[in-house]
Amino acid sequence: MKIDVTTLDGKKGGSVDLDDAVFGQEPRKDILHRMVRYQLAKRQAGTHQVQERGDVSKTTKRIGNQKGGGSARHGNGSVSQFRGGAKAHGPRTRSHAHDLTKKVRKMALRHALSAKQSAGELIIVDTLSIKKAKTAMLRKQLEAMGVTNALIVGGSEVDTVFGRAARNIPNIDVLPSQGANVYDILRRHTLVLSKDAVEALQERLK
Repeated sequence: MKIDVTTLDGKKGGSVDLDDAVFGQEPRKDILHRMVRYQLAKRQAGTHQVQERGDVSKTTKRIGNQKGGGSARHGNGSVSQFRGGAKAHGPRTRSHAHDLTKKVRKMALRHALSAKQSAGELIIVDTLSIKKAKTAMLRKQLEAMGVTNALIVGGSEVDTVFGRAARNIPNIDVLPSQGANVYDILRRHTLVLSKDAVEALQERLK
């Protein structure tokens, strides 16, 4: 399929051919959901931990008599209902990551790109480069294009000047093509790709 290319100044920049196998898929919500869960689980720190019975050092002497004390029949004081006691079955340090095959991960990225294209939320620009790292100037250019909440993906490397100008704009993320991922694509309203990014993504997802 063909899609128009624009410049950062809002002028026409020709057109580019998009591979239907990458940008023309019928988006599957189940695949996208699996991939987002995979990404979010993988980035969890997993450093939560509480003291359990084996971690608490307290006397094991009985608190009171088994009978006749007028209270419940408690053993030692390390149980969870007493101050300073341990938690039963509390969280332990662990990894939350789970497996997802490479085939499904690539499929999910294709479906995320296709979802943006089919929803009319995909913009192709000829190049992501500016002369001066002026945030206000770049923000005006993006707003003139209707881009206020977007993920911007460049080629193998993001132009240094463009990256400096864009990093202080709220709700704008900038990534190189190899950093493009399903979660960041879906969390922003618009996806902006450079022509280099289109070529790199199509080569990566063939």
